[in-house]
Amino acid sequence: MEESHGINGVDDSYRHLPILYLTFLSIWSLSACSWTVNTFKNRNFQTNSLQWILASVPLIKALQLTLSFLFWHSCFHHQICSLWMSFGVYVTGVLFQTASFVSFLLISHGYCITCERLSLTERRTTASLGCVFYLTLVGYRASVPYFAVLLILNYMISFYVIFHHISQNLSVLREQLSFIEDENVQAMHDAVYAKYIMFKKFQGAMQIVAMAETVIYMNMDNSSQNYWLRLLIREWAQFCIFLYIGWTFRSQDMAPRFSVMPTLKPKDNTVIPPIYSMEMDAKAFKEFRSHEWNIGVPIPYSNYQRQKDSVLVIIQHPR
Repeated sequence: MEESHGINGVDDSYRHLPILYLTFLSIWSLSACSWTVNTFKNRNFQTNSLQWILASVPLIKALQLTLSFLFWHSCFHHQICSLWMSFGVYVTGVLFQTASFVSFLLISHGYCITCERLSLTERRTTASLGCVFYLTLVGYRASVPYFAVLLILNYMISFYVIFHHISQNLSVLREQLSFIEDENVQAMHDAVYAKYIMFKKFQGAMQIVAMAETVIYMNMDNSSQNYWLRLLIREWAQFCIFLYIGWTFRSQDMAPRFSVMPTLKPKDNTVIPPIYSMEMDAKAFKEFRSHEWNIGVPIPYSNYQRQKDSVLVIIQHPR
């Protein structure tokens, strides 16, 4: 079958791409602006370091779509297909996928959800997986031999790590919910249950991502026929998946005590310490000082050997 060529030798089957990229650029730009504004407005409700990291992903995607639109628009309307602009599309596309997977890894670790920050080992693991993913994706996009196999292997390892940590967090949260129900400590129930639901939704979303990536790499058809349709399906899938995950972990007025979490995740003991309540007047609270007690969090990680005897203290400010 003969292919039709338009102006400057560009296949006419690509003529739909400029309007397609412009449409998705508008959608992702609106999403990025809404995400940034919402995160800024609700910055006082919870620790939102994770939300700011997630906000960078649609910004990178919007940059990629901007360069893609400019490249194809100039090809068809100005007969100039810029090599540097196509290189920019290539680099930002790799950065978008890498930033997405790093964000998924952070969520799976429970960053800003079950712990305030990651341990040194978790940070090193996340950084290593992100760097390896970036390099293998660069090699695959450049058609370097055997990099397709390395990329598949990297996907398998990354998804294993993500699902493994999701399962661990769900197990911990189930134990905490069971403990709360057994001890009838309803003050923490809504917060822990909200975190449990967030991880269940994220687990389902990552299963969809795994299936979508498998379908994409199984379909190795690089022909120009119906390329715009394949692009439309892929872009809509990426947007819907990220929209669902972004909506789940957006900055919002969460359940009371949602931000009550340890600085680092405990390594061994996964059962939350005993929780008691106490009352004091404004004067007593103002003079309250204790090096042994921490307001709203377990004992510091450096004293982890005493975790089994620790007490979680939650004090409501007097009114």
